[in-house]
Amino acid sequence: MRYAPTDHEWAAIRPMLPNKPRGVPRVNDRRVLNGIFWVLRSGAPWRDLPEIFGPYTTCYNRFVRWRQAGVWGKIMNALAGAHDRGRADDRHLQADFCRA
Repeated sequence: MRYAPTDHEWAAIRPMLPNKPRGVPRVNDRRVLNGIFWVLRSGAPWRDLPEIFGPYTTCYNRFVRWRQAGVWGKIMNALAGAHDRGRADDRHLQADFCRA
């Protein structure tokens, strides 16, 4: 899906997300995060968020709460690290392939 983090990136992001052990269980974090990224990358208004990401209000409220809690900086650093590790892995595979 366009704008969605890869499984490798998701594995890096997941530990950065706030944990809510009590109360009503949260909706799927990955679906909400994909919705937030869809809005941020597409430039569309929150109300235009496709239904597959759930209610736009859930995505918007989670975006705002995580911004206030400083979660986005941690997520961006985790994504950058995962991206860099993925590129390093690709370079190693290319080097191995060229030697063969």
